Amino acid sequence: MPAGSAVDVTTRVFTDRLSQVWGKPVVIDNRGGGNGVLACEIVARARPDGLTLLSTSAMTHAANPALYERLPYDPIRDFAAVVRYNTSPFVLMAHKGLGTTSLSALIARMKAEPGRHNFGAGSVPSRIAGELFRQLAGLDLVHVGYKGNQQGFPDLINGRISLMAVDVVGAKPLVDTDSVNALALSDTERHPAVAAVPTAAEAGLPRYIFTTWSGLYAPAATPPEVVARIARDITKAAEVPEVRVRLEALGSARRAPMPPAEFAAFTASEIESWGRIIRTAGLRLE
Repeated sequence: MPAGSAVDVTTRVFTDRLSQVWGKPVVIDNRGGGNGVLACEIVARARPDGLTLLSTSAMTHAANPALYERLPYDPIRDFAAVVRYNTSPFVLMAHKGLGTTSLSALIARMKAEPGRHNFGAGSVPSRIAGELFRQLAGLDLVHVGYKGNQQGFPDLINGRISLMAVDVVGAKPLVDTDSVNALALSDTERHPAVAAVPTAAEAGLPRYIFTTWSGLYAPAATPPEVVARIARDITKAAEVPEVRVRLEALGSARRAPMPPAEFAAFTASEIESWGRIIRTAGLRLE
């Protein structure tokens, strides 16, 4: 993933500690472009010795299979799931001028004014989070695209767009300054960084559960004992208070890392879940 991306930054939280544990430097080789396709190709073809790993997000292993007609890698067959080390929910934010201070009020207004409202997104995960809300609430909303979520913030504040679904780190400045009405968090528990924002269930839309996530994968033939050791070391590192604090500051939810077998099953389920939203919305990338 590109330098400075969420995956890159969260991976670097672990690298110093893992270098100490493993007795050798952990080198991050950023390979941006193509929504992570190039990085996936490289790791899928690497020697399965545990020395080359893919640190990636739901983009490559949940979204891409539905977004692209053909991929040069198979997210299940070509990889051994190692550990999911991060999850981050989305904050559903509405323009203050709508006068809707609850999710139910927002949905009611938008249903009463079909086709008059829109939602902005500057990333694929934010687009999918917005699409899921639209689908669950049964709303007629128009999507407005941006090069990045931050480019959409002025329009949300000024009322050119009605709604955005943004990850916790991106949403926090708007929530803290009361620039928008933050109506729901797409998770089952509140997040300490935006503690005043109710969960989806608390806001009245319990099925609106959607998080982006980051994890490690190894080439498919990597020995299970090597995969298990890497997962164990990542899990131990995540228990260190300093690491936990840094991850939460980056928007990570308070969840323990997910071990290999569970992560493999989770990956398969996420391909289906993200794919269903994407196909319903009719999204495609070339």
